[in-house]
Amino acid sequence: MHSVESFGTHDGPGIRMVVFLQGCKLKCLYCHNPDSIDMAGGKEYHIEELVQMAIKEKPYFGKNGGVTVSGGEPLLQAKELIPFFKRLKEEGINTNVDTNGRVLNHFTQELLDDYADLVMLDIKHMTEDGYQYLTGMPNKETTFNFAKYREASGKKMWLRYVLIPGITNKPELLHALGNYFKDYKTIEKIEIQPYHKLGVHKWEALGWEYQLKEARENTEEELQATVNILKDYFKKVKIN
Repeated sequence: MHSVESFGTHDGPGIRMVVFLQGCKLKCLYCHNPDSIDMAGGKEYHIEELVQMAIKEKPYFGKNGGVTVSGGEPLLQAKELIPFFKRLKEEGINTNVDTNGRVLNHFTQELLDDYADLVMLDIKHMTEDGYQYLTGMPNKETTFNFAKYREASGKKMWLRYVLIPGITNKPELLHALGNYFKDYKTIEKIEIQPYHKLGVHKWEALGWEYQLKEARENTEEELQATVNILKDYFKKVKIN
């Protein structure tokens, strides 16, 4: 594990305990937790220890809250998440996975099919070149294959999309995003993540060069224009 956050309000429905797992195969240029990328970092926790932490916070979850696993990329540890989510379900706690969708093995499938109430899927870019530029890895189709699998299950999914001026906020990309997913029945909403530089100091602490220094934050007009485009394709569009 990388860290645990209590009372998270931007990581799924309601108030949530957010478990950030260590390790990710991508190295997104805008990553605000670059210290979670290295697979060798983090601290080991026993599953039951985490379950008991969630039980203590359960009174604050209310009707919609619960536990979200994020990262890093949590599905790199899908095998271990199965017994964790199973225990959470036994305690009546809602479960959510925040993922980039690159891992779709039989452990992931079991987790999604049997124990994940919600999946939040991060759409990096709508073109292969753009995906590789932002993440350092090829093959955007892994994310889309993941989305198809979740859609086929009939279970809830949210999309997330980081809006970077000049890179991901182009109207043609937003229309491509909408057109690709417009017929999906399981997508409850799409969350737009405005670009920010809150993690730059972490890159510097690691001795890494932050390559989006010239990128600026979104204007209110740009955010509204994005909503205006996407609202024609999705049931709900939210700016986080």
